[in-house]
Amino acid sequence: MNQTEEANSESHYLLIVVAIIIGVTGVFLRFADFHYSSIIANILLIIGVGIALKAIFAILK
Repeated sequence: MNQTEEANSESHYLLIVVAIIIGVTGVFLRFADFHYSSIIANILLIIGVGIALKAIFAILK
């Protein structure tokens, strides 16, 4: 498989979509009204950013 086909692999973009869903969930939890909502929202945002960066660097590789 050449580099262009590898960069356009469906798995990379699926991983980005999962990261976006996790990040948006973190944003929505920021407005929730329970005791640890802010902490959980920050953790979900960090996880989402980490997954997105992993996918982007895999595409650039």
